[in-house]
Amino acid sequence: MRIVLDTNVLIAALIARGVCSDLLEHCVQQHEIVASDFILAELRKNLVHKFEYSAQDSEEAVDLLRSRMEVVVPAALESPVCRDADDDAVLGTAIAGSAACIVTGDKDLLVIKRYHAIDIIRPSDFAGYEAGKSKGSTAGQ
Repeated sequence: MRIVLDTNVLIAALIARGVCSDLLEHCVQQHEIVASDFILAELRKNLVHKFEYSAQDSEEAVDLLRSRMEVVVPAALESPVCRDADDDAVLGTAIAGSAACIVTGDKDLLVIKRYHAIDIIRPSDFAGYEAGKSKGSTAGQ
């Protein structure tokens, strides 16, 4: 399955052990993670400015993630969807990458629930979502 992990999920995965770090590890092994330079730049900036990573450490973290992801150019949306234009870039990334879902903690994205054919879910809901998708893909076999 193709998945977009929003910046807040990637940050949580890097700074603490828990749901997001487990999710990132699982998705790297079992799925295709889609990102954009926009998401990776936002990650780099937040690691340095909010979490006091050195520029070198943040660059190394982004480079490692980039090596495990497909990086796409976000699709332009026909009209703004979210209050925050940054969230529209995340939606555009998912569209360009043909992602099944966006995993995020961002309430402005979560309230949408689904955009086009892309589900928007919390990190803690991913396991159930994944199980449901697996059942659906094997039901006709």
